[in-house]
Amino acid sequence: MRGVVFDGKQVQVVDDLTVREPGPGEVLVAIAAAGLCHSDLSVVDGTIPFPVPVVLGHEGAGVVEAVGAGVTHVAPGDHVALSTLANCGTCAECDRGRPTMCRQAIGRPQQPFTRGGRTVYQFACNSAFAERTVVKAVQAVRIPKDIPLPAAALIGCGVLTGVGAVLNRARVDRGDSVVVIGTGGIGLNVLQGARLAGALRIVAVDANPAKEAAARQFGATDFLTSADGVRDILPTGADHVFECVGRVELIRQAINLLDRHGQAVLLGVPRAGAEASFLVSSMFLDKAILGCRYGSSRPQRDIPLYAELYRQGRLLLDELVTATYPVEDFEKARADAEAGRVARGVLAF
Repeated sequence: MRGVVFDGKQVQVVDDLTVREPGPGEVLVAIAAAGLCHSDLSVVDGTIPFPVPVVLGHEGAGVVEAVGAGVTHVAPGDHVALSTLANCGTCAECDRGRPTMCRQAIGRPQQPFTRGGRTVYQFACNSAFAERTVVKAVQAVRIPKDIPLPAAALIGCGVLTGVGAVLNRARVDRGDSVVVIGTGGIGLNVLQGARLAGALRIVAVDANPAKEAAARQFGATDFLTSADGVRDILPTGADHVFECVGRVELIRQAINLLDRHGQAVLLGVPRAGAEASFLVSSMFLDKAILGCRYGSSRPQRDIPLYAELYRQGRLLLDELVTATYPVEDFEKARADAEAGRVARGVLAF
């Protein structure tokens, strides 16, 4: 079968992958569509260290082909969106409703694929850039069949991360002010999360002026090409600033833009070992810096919620899909993503 494999030096679209059958508590999914997220590219450029060879992709949707023993919540033929959380469901963090903190879901890459007799790693417990993948049952979330799979694919990462950061982690409230630095796939979802939460002023900041139309479509009330102008719109600062790029100088800027009792939420991923600085004295005005893993999401709850919001016309998904590529055109999709020409490119199988 086809898949996108990174061997540590180059990315190849191969056609000789195999994947094992699902075991107990697992699901085999035929991938229909998968979004190309910057986290996939971060594996390739070394920002996210990961063992190789690895099948990339982690934002996918498809159709259940087979289920292992004990799986009852999905069945062959069901449409599913995939999460990256292979959480155990039984530890203290899972029991507290914090599956993103499950230690069983972090740092334990599996090898369900083989190629040429050699095992191949699975990225983010998912590997959606393959015609078929095996995931834990908890990762497969049934969605209505009337939701287009290219749109549904984006729920599994970009929407869970961006919208979830607003609703679950920052808990933006009605009337709050929000600044979003970076309006790529994650930033656009932060914008629409802020809109859903009822934020009164939503300021999008992106150096590329061509992104203004999309930013406003997703919820921005104002658009700036530099954060230097934020204080002209919000003289006392913002209640919430989301950094969605992953640059340490922008993290510092996000903190500097906070009002009293404001919070900076870090969503962009800088290189491992990167350090950011800030004025400690400014934090004594009840300001906070929040990390956020995967939108602090609970996928079995949140994915159906976002799917229903989409069906009601309140959550934008189709508008996130800037372009769709056959998997063989991965390099073109990668180039477009790196150049910022797409909000999300989707690979189709």
